[in-house]
Amino acid sequence: MKKCVIITGASSGIGKALVNTYSDNNYNVIAVGRDEKRTQLAIENKPNAKAWIGDITNSKNCNDIIKLALKEFGRIDTLINNAGIIYRYNANNTTDEQWHDSIATNLSAPFYLSRAALPALIKSKGSIINVASDWGLMGGKDALAYCASKGGLVLMTKAMALDHAGQGVTVNAICPGDVDTPMLKTEAAQRQVDYDQAMISNNSDSPTGRITLPSEVAALAFYLSSDIAAQITGTTISIDGGNTA
Repeated sequence: MKKCVIITGASSGIGKALVNTYSDNNYNVIAVGRDEKRTQLAIENKPNAKAWIGDITNSKNCNDIIKLALKEFGRIDTLINNAGIIYRYNANNTTDEQWHDSIATNLSAPFYLSRAALPALIKSKGSIINVASDWGLMGGKDALAYCASKGGLVLMTKAMALDHAGQGVTVNAICPGDVDTPMLKTEAAQRQVDYDQAMISNNSDSPTGRITLPSEVAALAFYLSSDIAAQITGTTISIDGGNTA
């Protein structure tokens, strides 16, 4: 039986690259997104992929995603909590709504989905991969809610890894720096800076001279979900061109 992966935030950027990587490697895919048109486009011409459209900050919806995966494909081998949002504001100008939205999307949703998926993952001796951030490992300017939520995701990863290591489930966090995704355009707009100039700055700030590609993050996730990575759990792996070094 083919392995099955659930990918949140699947409609663009890292999520779309994850869909391509796992689909191309003969996985069944549940692609989770809020935007129906973009999510359907992400799985176009992929007969081994199904879309789920909705709000993952609702725990019932997260339970329904797991039920769909088991109904369609009979098993779950990997859960990738990739969906995320960012508000580029500090404590003075972050609104209650932005704070709660950040925690709900970046931290609560991964918890809800992980909790719902664990019985199936224990059965398959599978993996959970949380897409966190280098700003979950260190502070970032004018990104208070994002840093708090991603930092929480990093420690949730470690705690969950310890809880379920004896059951054969690995739990790891990928911590990207800047990645060439639509989120960078959103950030530039929030900061009221020119996007092209921001990209030049982002590339020049990286020790490698460029930012990370979504396909590179997807390749790392695929490795962490493979059988040869069975001894890697509770880790946070930066993929940021050396920025956190």
